[in-house]
Amino acid sequence: MKKRIITLALLLPLYLLITSYLLLPPPPVFPDLPDSLRSTLPGDTVQIPGVSAYFTDLDRQTVISFYEESFSRSSFLGIKLPTFRINHPPERAKQIYVDTMRSYYLEEIIHPFRESVYVNGFEWENDVFTAPEKRIKNKLMVGDQEFKSKVTLMRKNNSPLVTWMIFNLIIIFFYFLLRAYYRILKNK
Repeated sequence: MKKRIITLALLLPLYLLITSYLLLPPPPVFPDLPDSLRSTLPGDTVQIPGVSAYFTDLDRQTVISFYEESFSRSSFLGIKLPTFRINHPPERAKQIYVDTMRSYYLEEIIHPFRESVYVNGFEWENDVFTAPEKRIKNKLMVGDQEFKSKVTLMRKNNSPLVTWMIFNLIIIFFYFLLRAYYRILKNK
């Protein structure tokens, strides 16, 4: 009996910490990318939910750092959330966005078991899918202004309640798994 109380005293704070993490509200809506022009092209506004795009001259590291910092805090008291980055191959952008998406880099910024944001960048001068002599046709022009890249964001949110319910089902599963394991050990 004493063992169970000690185990419960150790696991309950961990359970409450994970539950509070899962139920925290997501980060607020992203601010616009600085020194950029928001795209109004079809597919970059309301046609695909959660997608926005910007024409910019900022480099990849600046763009990723900006969105990683913007995405790293909850809207509740600005609590810092664990954040990871995954670098996907550019070809995957066609699976995530649309078949016609051009891409030079694709990174995903993730809050484990919660939400994520995809950052797709197309730099026409570095397009690996176009021969160097033909890249000029991909030049990014908006009016009379030329840009080095186009950054497209897609935010994927999970329902906090559904995530919390799945977490509880996993805990119940492990409880019964451990009970079965101890019964097997006890019978040996």
